[in-house]
Amino acid sequence: MGSDLGGPFDRPPGGPGGPGGWWILDEPELHLGPDVVVPDLAGWRRERVPRLPNAAFFDVAPDWACEVVSPATAAADRVRKMRIYARESVGHLWLVEPLARTLEVYRLENGRWIVAGTYGGSERVRAEPFEAIELELLRWWLEP
Repeated sequence: MGSDLGGPFDRPPGGPGGPGGWWILDEPELHLGPDVVVPDLAGWRRERVPRLPNAAFFDVAPDWACEVVSPATAAADRVRKMRIYARESVGHLWLVEPLARTLEVYRLENGRWIVAGTYGGSERVRAEPFEAIELELLRWWLEP
């Protein structure tokens, strides 16, 4: 999943190979207010964060976060982390459930999460904030 986004987006904007304009990192440690969280993926728009800090953790909230939800992490991902991300004004959140083969896309509006789309199975989707490319969800699921 990260490579599907990182390739076209994790680069300066306007260059060859994709729309660019993002920093996309696997499992960055985020210190957000009094909380420490580690999303599975997170992205910062380069227009807002021109350079990644040279630090062991980030204290700037990402513009997008992605959690891969499992039975062991569902409560933390869907309750604790969603509240923290909303409080810190993370603009977009994806919840990916490999066992259910679903992608839930959320957009933050007025401090509340709005479902921007729900997808699953073998769909090909353009999910915000990465609508510039089509994602093939079937690539994300484990074989049965």
